[in-house]
Amino acid sequence: MKIEKIETFQVQWSPKDTPGQRSAFVRIHTDDGLHGIGEVSPMQGGLASLLMIVHNIAPALIGADPLDHAVLQDRLIHKLVKLGPEGALTGALAGIDIALWDLKGKAFGQPVYKLLGGAWKTALPFYASIGGNGRGRSLDEVLRIVEARMADQPAAIKIRFDNDRTDLDTEIPDHIEKARAVRKLVGDRFPLAFDANNGYSASGAIRVGRVLEELDYWWFEEPVQHYHIRGTGEVARKLSITVSAGEQTYTMGGLVELIEAGVRMIQPDIVKMGGITGLLRCAALAQAHGVELVSHQTQPMVGHLANLHVCAAQMHATKPCEWNDPSARTHDIFDDPPMPVDGLFHLNSRPGLGIDFDENALAKRRIDITG
Repeated sequence: MKIEKIETFQVQWSPKDTPGQRSAFVRIHTDDGLHGIGEVSPMQGGLASLLMIVHNIAPALIGADPLDHAVLQDRLIHKLVKLGPEGALTGALAGIDIALWDLKGKAFGQPVYKLLGGAWKTALPFYASIGGNGRGRSLDEVLRIVEARMADQPAAIKIRFDNDRTDLDTEIPDHIEKARAVRKLVGDRFPLAFDANNGYSASGAIRVGRVLEELDYWWFEEPVQHYHIRGTGEVARKLSITVSAGEQTYTMGGLVELIEAGVRMIQPDIVKMGGITGLLRCAALAQAHGVELVSHQTQPMVGHLANLHVCAAQMHATKPCEWNDPSARTHDIFDDPPMPVDGLFHLNSRPGLGIDFDENALAKRRIDITG
């Protein structure tokens, strides 16, 4: 079995979407008729990653054995390291790796979680990840959306406060007011998390963190700019609430730096951090250092499912899996997309990831990237 062809394409979910709102996918074909699908990190529509695949990665993979996925990934990241070992390159390799695992599952007739050593559970709880709760959304709107997401029976809810990361701390009073109101809405015992999306200075984050401790929030995600590792560590050490980071970390060395700074919960993303192979390595790293791995994942179905397979195979899955704001992105182009039932995502026993494209639906939204 040899790799014969690699497709790269974006999906434009709505005619109103800008290029930066598209999703990015890869499909790898072998000479015996099998194929695997993967999802690429979608930053700015994933275009930089897809072009790297077209020009730099695919030529090196044609004719290779797809079962050598870890060797292929490590060889390519070192060969192409001067493109930058973080960001677009690792996102591209993540999509390739996910596709190769999907293909491997199909070749052996097994779901990916079986190839990872088996699942501790195939019914996985999730937390509802709710974005866009900054100043552009009123308090009443935030509460309406939280209340609507509760109907899906999540095990927890995370509220995200998005901003452009250039105006730190100015929205703190608004964020605190909303954090208090959400706690009041869901009750004292329901698990909550708070994602600052790099929106505070270290001192501002400590101020917000004290309030979150008072409100018994479960964790405090990315309180300061991701590249201020010392600042993140300072916040983590000064607060009793769990401070998490790692969504924008692309290398194992970067995660080690976060852990050494004092972060006790790391959140790498499968479509940014080397795919399934990369996330398995992150899980081993977390276990070796005694920290929690709660992977970040907000992308439509392929990345989401790949993440579920890895989480299912982890012994110490201390928190639910992330599920982003529901939209057409979660189901429009797929043949049998899983949706939660009674608060759980159920992994099926189909080979590979357990999902594929609906070709007719895909054709209406597909934009090929060929160079």
